[in-house]
This record gives sequence, C-alpha cells and structure tokens, in this order.
Amino acid sequence: MFTEAIRSIAAKALEEKRVDLVIGFTSGATPLTTQAAFIEGPSAAGKLIWNDFCAGNLARHLRGRDKKIGIIANGCASRNIVVYIVENQIRREDIYIIGVPCQGMLDRHKIKALSGKKKIKDIRTESDRVTWSGNAFTKEYPRRELLRQSCLYCRHKNPVIYDILAGEPVGEDKETADQDIEVLEVQSAEERLEYFRTLFDRCTLCYACRNACPVCYCPTCFVDRTDPRWFDKPPASGDAFTFHLLRAMHCAGRCTDCGACESACPVGIPITKLTRKLNKDIRTLYNFEAGLSIETPSPLSVYDLEDPQDFILTEELKKKARTITS
Repeated sequence: MFTEAIRSIAAKALEEKRVDLVIGFTSGATPLTTQAAFIEGPSAAGKLIWNDFCAGNLARHLRGRDKKIGIIANGCASRNIVVYIVENQIRREDIYIIGVPCQGMLDRHKIKALSGKKKIKDIRTESDRVTWSGNAFTKEYPRRELLRQSCLYCRHKNPVIYDILAGEPVGEDKETADQDIEVLEVQSAEERLEYFRTLFDRCTLCYACRNACPVCYCPTCFVDRTDPRWFDKPPASGDAFTFHLLRAMHCAGRCTDCGACESACPVGIPITKLTRKLNKDIRTLYNFEAGLSIETPSPLSVYDLEDPQDFILTEELKKKARTITS
C-alpha cells in the first residue's frame, strides 16, 4: 500500500539533505494500531509504514520545529498543513510533503466490537475484504463496512498540496459526502439537541480527542482555565456536552474532518457527527472548506459586512441595526 514508495522517498530526501527529519507512521504495539515515527537518517526510513490504521493526523507534529521537515500526508493531513500555513503556524518552504492517496482507514472500534473479547493477533486486507484472526477464530468483512465514519464520507482522498506523490491519485465522490448529516437535518432542533446530548453521554472528559486534534493548539485550553472556571471538579452532569460543543465551534471553519478525534476516543463516541454537521454548515453558508487554499483564511476568522446573519439576528435586531447604521 505505498509503504515501499514512502520508504524510498523518505530515505532519498534525508540522504540528499533535503530534510532534517521525516514524520511518518510506524507499527504500534498491537495489530490495530500505528504510532508516529520521527526519522532522522536514511537507514531508519525502513521503519516507516502505510497501512489501514494510519488514522492519526501527523500534521499536529509540525508546529514549533526549527528544522526542515518531511511529512507523510494524505488528503486530510495535507489540508491541515494548509490550515497551519494560513494561520501562520508553519512556513510552506520549511515543509517537504510526501503525498499519499488514501482509500480510507479502518475503524478499530468496529473491528473490536465484531471480535468481542477475543484477542486479535493478525489482520490483513486483500482487495476489498478484510480478514483478521486470533486463537481459534477468523473473521472476514467487506472493507467499506469497517471504514471510519470520516473516511466513509471523505471529500478529498488525495493530497491537496504536496512536493512528491507516492502513488497514483484515487477517485473521489463528493456527491454522497453528506448523506448521514442530511438525515439529522430533517429532524427538529429539539430532536437534534437530544441526539447530540445522548451521543456524548459516555464521554469521560479524558480529552484524548482534543489532544489528537491538529487544530486544537491553544496554549491553554478553555477547559483548563480557572478564571473563569468552565467546569466543576469533578465534572458535573452536562460538562461533557458543553466541552464538545465549544470545542467543535472553535474548530468550525478550520476542521478538515480527518477523524483523528474519533479514532483517539477510548470509548468509541462518533464525535465527527458534530464536527461534520458544522463543516457542512460552513460550506453552505460561506462556500468554504478548510485547507484547500493557502490564500484563503477561514470565514470565521475574518469579518465582512455581507456575511450571512440570518442565523444570528432576529428580524427585530435587524431593524435596530439598520436604524443605527442609517
């Protein structure tokens, strides 16, 4: 799946001193995991891999480095690199992007649920089927049924920005990208509120989602502030819902729907249901998607008198605004 191409490109970039460091993936402790790898010499490039569990967003490791960095980037990671450039967190000339076309990553929560308490020792993908096994058991499922939520509806499978591509671009289907969100939109506001409240009932406020998110990089997160204090210690009922709503709003217009938050969640909450709804709203209201252009800032980071305001102002407030400005 591109592993050999990635290793070859990374080793060459390091050998030619084009980069000082390559950030990629290497094997994790179990068959369903990977972890970030920081490769500083050509001989170590053999540790790099690309498989169905490279679900973390490597872009989050770019900030705060003073070296020339090479990075393995699929569609969503490349979009986060663009977001960082727009937000002046990195410079384009300091980053060497090894682009990887992506057919989606597998959801370890789905696979574990199908396996029950049985320990998985081996997993492999052949064509469009995934087979995994352990002591005295083997299971096989269609690959699409095991994809992460964000990968099922991915709009940009190919890198949007890169210096070299590790494989041929793959097909993209943007027409069906919002099907699951459209189901929510036919519900009443009260029904949607109850749906999202219930969705986050299992949240333990471990903040794994925040820590995995590439655009959650505030020096001090609002949940850690003591003046004002947002949450009780220990957290009160409803604090988890508040946390997810505020975090999602902070990421609106910046989120690339990479799904890193959902993959990091230890209890398998489908967090992207909320972020993807906001992403769709941003596209509808502002005709904007995060991470597609290094020239265009997020619509929520700039102000324009022609910005749509129907979702903010009541008719009465609009009349007052017109009176004040006339």
